[in-house]
Amino acid sequence: MTYFAGIDIGSTAIKVALVHGDGTLAGAHVTASGSLFHKNAKEALQGLLDRHGLRREQVRYLIATGYGRKLFKEADDSISEITANAIGAHEAGKAFGGVRTIINIGGQDSKAIQIDGEGGVVNFAMNDKCAAGTGRFLDVAARNLDLDLEDLGDIHFNGAGAALSINSTCTVFAESEIIGLLANGHGKGEIVAGIHYSIARRTVRLAKRVGIEDRVYFDGGPALNKGLVAAIEDELGRQLVVPEHPQTTTAFGAAILARSEYLAEQGDEA
Repeated sequence: MTYFAGIDIGSTAIKVALVHGDGTLAGAHVTASGSLFHKNAKEALQGLLDRHGLRREQVRYLIATGYGRKLFKEADDSISEITANAIGAHEAGKAFGGVRTIINIGGQDSKAIQIDGEGGVVNFAMNDKCAAGTGRFLDVAARNLDLDLEDLGDIHFNGAGAALSINSTCTVFAESEIIGLLANGHGKGEIVAGIHYSIARRTVRLAKRVGIEDRVYFDGGPALNKGLVAAIEDELGRQLVVPEHPQTTTAFGAAILARSEYLAEQGDEA
């Protein structure tokens, strides 16, 4: 059988997606990027193939995307994560009735993308100048609160009072705010909720810059955080579309494009 792959080499995680010859998802894998991007990316791809009992030559075309895409020389091509994310969200969004606006929060940046009915990028905006609206900020906050990152979503709903204001737009100063709130006896639930709303406000402002249309698709690792999802929905005033595996949308988009590129080159069906 013929397969196609996409690999999204991000600053904090490597995501690999595999699609069948008909374009449907065959499998996906997520692992930490670590410091050895190329080595870890190769191992992530091979691990996914081994899990499905496949040989590398069965993958007819592979496209790399993300922060470290240029480092993965084994790829047949590379594309920007914005293009790949748009394609992946468009394809995955079909199950929800289609999407036209995407919010993506990664480890080091956040993006808002408006797409057309075919998954093409109409407009986009990025915030990569400060980590206060990204997954990195959540990592720092969890560490300061002596919590596991995975627990933030549940703790968001456990506060005895209203969400506290986190006003700093810089991670370093926001970290000081969090420490100060703890020192003043505030509960972790109220602080966590405040962190989520701080990110949500920045995210919604970013989305409004590109224009919010129809359903809004939310992906990236932080989309697994249900407290953050609730905060963004509250600020946005509408429900978000969150896929089952939000981290792999961009890799899935790269795999979909790999299939399209291969078929275009072959001039016939795989």
